[in-house]
Amino acid sequence: MLLIYLDEQALSEGERERCYRESTQLAHELSAAGQYLAAAPLEPTAAATSVRVRQGKRVVTDGPFAETKEQLGGYFLIDASDLDEAITIAARIPMASRGTIEVRPVVHIPDLPAD
Repeated sequence: MLLIYLDEQALSEGERERCYRESTQLAHELSAAGQYLAAAPLEPTAAATSVRVRQGKRVVTDGPFAETKEQLGGYFLIDASDLDEAITIAARIPMASRGTIEVRPVVHIPDLPAD
């Protein structure tokens, strides 16, 4: 999983649209190479809702869980043979030049529903 973090206020609308176009192109390239599984940008944190259960009670609050300088802005789910290959792909994500791409392995849990 390639998690894309950036300051969501740092991009103009034009920059955001260019990023979406470049990310779409990358997704097509990864798909052609058999490495693409999924990708999507996320709505701004103002649209987020956080849910916690404490002492059996559900607590729902507006906004993200934590305030940070960079927010989770989207993701790519890829099929990479090893960490080096995942890092190489992460560096191709357009926002790698403005934010941070976190490379994190996904845990395989047997018996989850199929896609």
